Amino acid sequence: MTIQIADIDRGKRLDSVLHEQLPQFSRSRLQSWIREGRVLLDGLPAKSSHTLRGGEIAEVTPGDLPPIRAAAEDIPLTVLYEDDSAIVIDKPAGMVVHAGAGVHDGTLVNALLHRFTSLSSIGGELRPGIVHRLDRFTSGVLLVAKHDAAHRDLAAQFSSRQVKKTYLTLVEGRLEGKGRIDQPITRDPRNRARMTARLAFGRPSLTDWAVLENFADFTFLMIDLGTGRTHQIRAHMASINHPVAGDKMYGAEPSPWNRYFLHAHRLAFRSPATGEVVVVASPLPPDLAEWKASLV
Repeated sequence: MTIQIADIDRGKRLDSVLHEQLPQFSRSRLQSWIREGRVLLDGLPAKSSHTLRGGEIAEVTPGDLPPIRAAAEDIPLTVLYEDDSAIVIDKPAGMVVHAGAGVHDGTLVNALLHRFTSLSSIGGELRPGIVHRLDRFTSGVLLVAKHDAAHRDLAAQFSSRQVKKTYLTLVEGRLEGKGRIDQPITRDPRNRARMTARLAFGRPSLTDWAVLENFADFTFLMIDLGTGRTHQIRAHMASINHPVAGDKMYGAEPSPWNRYFLHAHRLAFRSPATGEVVVVASPLPPDLAEWKASLV
C-alpha cells in the first residue's frame, strides 16, 4: 500500500498518520510493522515517532494477520422481533457490531452467538448473521439473519432498496421544512477514517430529511435513507454544514453525552419466513431523550 503524506500532516508522527490513513489496522499493529521494516518512508526505514514534513511517500507491506474468530459471550440483548428467519435487535450505542482491528470481544456478534443457536454463515466466522451494520455510537434497530437462505433474501432486499430505514437525529443549526441530499459519498482522502460528500465523485447516495422540531441552536430531524453508505447521514449532514450533534469527526462541537445524536428508529422489511412486511421501531434511548429534553 502506498500513501502520499499530505502537507496538512506536517509535524505529525509517522504511526499517527498511518493509523489515520489505514483505520482498519490498529496503531499497535502498524507500529510493529514499522519495527519490522515493513514501512518505508521515501524508500528508507523509519521510526514510529518520526516527524513528518509532508510530501513523503510511505510504502506499507502488511504482515500476516492472526485469524479472528467470534466467541459467544453472555451479554444482554434487547430483541424487538423474532421469527424463523430473522431477528431484530435494539443495539445500544457504544457496542461494535462485529470484531475487527483492535476489537475482539463485547460485540453484538459475541452476544448473538450466546443467545441464538442458529445464525447465517454467509458473513463468515467473524460476522455470523450480520446483514447490515450500524456505526459503534449509533443506536437502534438492526436486522440479523438466522440462516443462509434468509440472509440471501434480506441482502437482496437491501440491495434493491426494498428495506425502509428511518433514523432520528439532532443536527447543529436551524433547518426548515424538508429536503433531499444526493451528493455522492467517498472515502475522505485527508482522513481515511471518515467519509466525505464534498467531492464530485463517489458512490451514489440519497438522504431525505424532514424537520420534526426546532431548538435555538439545533434541529431535530427524521431521516429516510435511499441508500446505505458508510457514515451516510453523518457525511451528508456535514456536507450542508449541519453536522450531527456531538459528531466531532464530522466537525460538530463536542457534547457532554459521550456520543453523537443518531438513532436507527424504524426498519421495514419483508420476512423471508412469512412473506409479510414487518415494521419494527425503537424509541429514543434514555440518554438521547434526556439530551433532547435539555434543549431550549
